[in-house]
Amino acid sequence: MPKSGNILVVDDEPSVLVTYRLILEQQGYNVTAALSAAEAREVLSTKKIELLLCDLSLEKQESGFDVIEFGRKLSPKLLSVLLTGYATQDAAEWAEKRGIPILFKPIDIKQLLETIEYLLRNRHEIGQAIGD
Repeated sequence: MPKSGNILVVDDEPSVLVTYRLILEQQGYNVTAALSAAEAREVLSTKKIELLLCDLSLEKQESGFDVIEFGRKLSPKLLSVLLTGYATQDAAEWAEKRGIPILFKPIDIKQLLETIEYLLRNRHEIGQAIGD
């Protein structure tokens, strides 16, 4: 059964992007991929994205935080998941304060899919909490 959800995946490693995209498309999601914060901003500005999966470490000038902040300025209730190999206490607190789950690399695919399904299934309740 196809799933609904326009997902933007942002990671600066092409092989990681291809892997996420293939897995999510096999699950029935509409997936757009971006290799940089600039590409992600372009997509967020031009497409309706329901869920943003974003690597924390992108370029030296910008991080996943910057992409999520940009997305939420355009769409305050944008659902987001932070992907990272490691997170500092500050990063974890930043994400927690904004209701953003963190998934650690190497990503457990089952956990990734469960997180996405949960967020999209409960998007209205979560969106209300984000918008508060």
